[in-house]
Amino acid sequence: MTQAPLNWPGIIRLGLVQTALGAIVAFSTSTLNRVINVEYALPALIPGALVAWHYAIQLSRPRFGYGSDGGRRRTPFIVIGMGVLAIGGVLATDAAILMSGNLVFGIALGLLGFTMIGAGVGAAGTSLLALLATRVAPERRPAAAAVVWIMMIVGFVLTGIVGGIFLKPFSSERLALVGSAVSGIAFLVSLLAVRGIEKTAAASEPGVQKPPFRIALAQVWAEPVARAFTVFVFISMVAYSIQDLILEPYGGFVFGMPVNETTQLSGVQNAGALIGMIVVGVLGARVGDRRRAFMRAWTIGGCLASAGALALLASSSLVGQGWPLAANVFALGLANGMFAVAAIGSMMGLASAGRAQREGVRMGVWGAAQAIAMGSGVLLGAGLVDGLRLFLPVENAFLVTFMLEAGLFVVAATLASRLELAPASPGFASEGVTS
Repeated sequence: MTQAPLNWPGIIRLGLVQTALGAIVAFSTSTLNRVINVEYALPALIPGALVAWHYAIQLSRPRFGYGSDGGRRRTPFIVIGMGVLAIGGVLATDAAILMSGNLVFGIALGLLGFTMIGAGVGAAGTSLLALLATRVAPERRPAAAAVVWIMMIVGFVLTGIVGGIFLKPFSSERLALVGSAVSGIAFLVSLLAVRGIEKTAAASEPGVQKPPFRIALAQVWAEPVARAFTVFVFISMVAYSIQDLILEPYGGFVFGMPVNETTQLSGVQNAGALIGMIVVGVLGARVGDRRRAFMRAWTIGGCLASAGALALLASSSLVGQGWPLAANVFALGLANGMFAVAAIGSMMGLASAGRAQREGVRMGVWGAAQAIAMGSGVLLGAGLVDGLRLFLPVENAFLVTFMLEAGLFVVAATLASRLELAPASPGFASEGVTS
């Protein structure tokens, strides 16, 4: 499919979809997790299992990517996905409130809500990344990856600010109002962002004949580069996600923070990630033909810096109130942001490094690996803390969990250092073959 490369206004418009997506996901997986665990005094495993379930649903990502490959437009997948995601966000909020009075029905509604969240993210997120990978010129990919992920973090930060302001003092009524407003506004923003962005392609491009899905998937999995990158994505995303559901409860249990302060703590982490992404994006726009080596170096460095920040966070559990927790969390976000945007920049290049008209399937495979990893990570983090608290002081339970996460980041850095050794299959395009 031949289409004009996206200009910067077009890239920014697609970034607004990531902002909207990030806002709904952050509220559903972070703020609701804290409320269920701390305010409603339910086990961390309950929100952990629900969040893990929404990641399991994202195993559908390759199928969504396949659906958008070779057709006229990817925009319908984005719009429908965001609509499903917004409805799921509202249902998840209602489910959290219902759990405080009727646990069984609350969990049942939560399963429905998080199923819709997973399907919505899978459809919208995969199609959005595939659209970027096919429409962004190679020399712009590092900066474009930074812009789009920065704008997703903006959604996280805005959610943290909104939660910090409007959930004080906390009440179930306030929670329902804020959750519905976040989902509704995010959906409207995404509709406006994609309006007309593929108009020219839709009017002039015929559909492209595709093989059956199972064949397209097998073709992608047969690519050595795609397989090597999938393993790296899985390990790094497990490391990236273990603290997702336990950071806010950590602030509540160990440092005695109320809900508005722990919501703001997540905002501090996301602000750090935002700055890390800006740094890598700005530098990446200047590297020219060295972008592959640049992305690889920042991916490795970001993984190692994340491991160091997590080791310090583990130490904070031994010090308690005197520890500069906000600064530590900011440093973790900074390192995570550097790693994430470098890895995404590599992914955008690799999406086109193989058989034509498989960009959506490749993005789907990596998205599915990410989803499995993040679901495993959040469940591991929440379950490990709950299990360790049965025979260890609460601060030690968090210490062990954070150190495990740091170790996985070291493993991810080692894998990233070897990615350039993955051979390209015969006939593959050279662009993006190494990270």
